[in-house]
Amino acid sequence: MTEQTPAQTPVQKLQLQTERMQATVDDNGIGWVTFNNPARHNALSLEMWQGMGDIFEHLETNPAVRVAVMRGAGGKAFVSGADISEFDKTRASAAQRVEYGKIAGRGTLAMARFSKPLIAMIDGYCIGGGLATALAADIRFASPTSTFGIPAAKLGLGYEYEGLAKLCELVGPARARDIMLSARFFPTTEAIGMGLVNFEVDSKDLLSEVTAYAQRVAGNAPLTVAAAKAAVNTWERGGRDAEVTRVKTMVDACFDSEDYKEGRKAFAAKRTPLFKGT
Repeated sequence: MTEQTPAQTPVQKLQLQTERMQATVDDNGIGWVTFNNPARHNALSLEMWQGMGDIFEHLETNPAVRVAVMRGAGGKAFVSGADISEFDKTRASAAQRVEYGKIAGRGTLAMARFSKPLIAMIDGYCIGGGLATALAADIRFASPTSTFGIPAAKLGLGYEYEGLAKLCELVGPARARDIMLSARFFPTTEAIGMGLVNFEVDSKDLLSEVTAYAQRVAGNAPLTVAAAKAAVNTWERGGRDAEVTRVKTMVDACFDSEDYKEGRKAFAAKRTPLFKGT
């Protein structure tokens, strides 16, 4: 595993209250979210959860952003879980768990509500809270040497329902039980087989492949992409009537958009369409 940096020169760097989270937006409409705690294999500290909330709230409202990519610094881990060294001070009891959950929950909710495509670029450890973070992505790339697992049962802590529900939706209840009850680690090949990872790419090619994929997504019609993501999310949540109605409205907006006109013109002219999200 080797340290990699985004191929595109960033045009905007977000100013955050912590250096352990970093975010840039490049000139292709890609927001790069970096977990920057390599000394602890990017274990998530409370300040990192705060930073995640700030980052995703910004990327959501920034019209220049069409897709986001999450990655870990240091070349050895995506995220290795929660920063256990903080637990005696921040998570030692049920009462502290509530306060911890308010901050961590804001970051989790910001990711869950992120309406734009989200990609996880996994190179190394993707453990516990790191795996839960990767599950928030729409697409997951991983290197062959990456490692996955949820070792909650080795620590004695409880795992939130929402995280396990997402895991069950993705890999099925039988595999979710195995992951949680055994608390074992498993390789990328197994993660691919159970549908946890979409693409396996060598570490040396991981950045270029993820960048190319993100650019492809960023070049597509934003309204169509948003409607598609909303539809899949609605299906995952059981097809609630209000959400289905919202998706129908989003689909109608696609057909009434300038981008739809541009798409038809570009197809007729055999050229690449230039979508503006309007």
